[in-house]
Amino acid sequence: MTKPCPTLAKFNWVVRIAIAAACSSAIHSYAQSLIEPVQNQSNKANNNTDISGNIPEAVLSPLSLERAIQLARQYNHDLKLGKTNVANAEAATTIAGAAPNPNLTIQTSGINPRLGIGPGSLKNKTVDSTLRIDQLVERGGKRELRLEAATHLEKASRLDFNDTERQLKQMIGAAYFDLAAAQHKLRISKENSDSYQATLNAADKRKKSGDIAGADVARVRVDALRAENDLLQSASELKRAQSALALLIGIKAPPMSIQVMDDWHTEDALPASVLSDELIQKRTDVAAAKARLDAALAARKLALAARTRDVTVGLQFEHYPTSPANQLGSGNSYGISIQIPLFSRYEFQGEIRAAEVAVDAAQENLAKTIDAARNELSLQFESLQTSKTLLARFQNELLPAARKSAEATEFAFKNGAVPVMDVLDARRTYRSIELDTINAKADLAKASMTLRISLEELEHK
Repeated sequence: MTKPCPTLAKFNWVVRIAIAAACSSAIHSYAQSLIEPVQNQSNKANNNTDISGNIPEAVLSPLSLERAIQLARQYNHDLKLGKTNVANAEAATTIAGAAPNPNLTIQTSGINPRLGIGPGSLKNKTVDSTLRIDQLVERGGKRELRLEAATHLEKASRLDFNDTERQLKQMIGAAYFDLAAAQHKLRISKENSDSYQATLNAADKRKKSGDIAGADVARVRVDALRAENDLLQSASELKRAQSALALLIGIKAPPMSIQVMDDWHTEDALPASVLSDELIQKRTDVAAAKARLDAALAARKLALAARTRDVTVGLQFEHYPTSPANQLGSGNSYGISIQIPLFSRYEFQGEIRAAEVAVDAAQENLAKTIDAARNELSLQFESLQTSKTLLARFQNELLPAARKSAEATEFAFKNGAVPVMDVLDARRTYRSIELDTINAKADLAKASMTLRISLEELEHK
């Protein structure tokens, strides 16, 4: 008999492996050709973003307030958690509305090892077989009350989500205008540093000509170094503002990639009717507190309904045939049972008391929420009026006067008419007022935006 050649066998295995690898590669390439077009369309549909929050820098610079809020709705972690809370409340409502399931019991007894189970088919065996169904019948409207309480809690969860979205929009607006102010402050610090450097160069020239003392040049150099420190501080403040806005939005992006538009949102004076009780009652946090009070009231009714006895109804079919060895069988028989609990030791006093306490707590929480809402709207309205007054004073009086004084002092210093200390003082005053004006602009924009979002929420109710 001819023996197989080992070399030829190895060669056959190599060929098989190569063919399998080629087929696998071809299948992978074909699958990729099918997947890539779908992925490309998905990327375009997501507006160059993905679920992880990675967004191209071009989308974030410049960034408008409306775009920032839109991105936050998609990526903010608190909103995602809020959606899961709503889904959990929906599941709780489904659970509360479910009726109790029946219980099926299959039992075999009466098996005598000494006498045996008798001849014949399984149906004729001398064993006592029982088929039983038990159904709990709830009384007192317990299922309806459970569903009512769960429905109110689901409504409260949805309102909590809406209130979280409102607060997030206000926080994003505040972070947005803080970033806008930081961008302006960085620009002012850069201009101030350049101005001090120019003044230092002019002072050095005057010192060489003997027109200024060395001590004055040293003072200018100290202020120039301080201006450079202010520039570094402004750059650091800008990075912090960029990071704060990125964290609120929930995106992953380098801090320096976020640049906001130079657009200060301001509103005219709003009427004091925003403090009316009718509008306050429409706020989402107040409505959520009301829904929780309704849920507590339904839960109290449910606790009282526990004193209404539930009954368990059972239906039974029994098969116990007779045989020559066992004449005690009863054949086929039927039965019915009713189970009624006896409240001889406990009548749910603890559950009822706990439900009453929960109602008291919900009422107190509602009153607290209404007071907090009224106080919040009052402070927002007052902050808007104060910010408008301060900004008008800075823009119309303080800033023009400081600019005029600084320009006049700069001109006089260049012509040798005033000492260097006067120009340094005038420049510091102008820079301070300019920064205060930027802060006043940001405060007015934040106050206006916060109150506008609150009113939009009430108008849509």
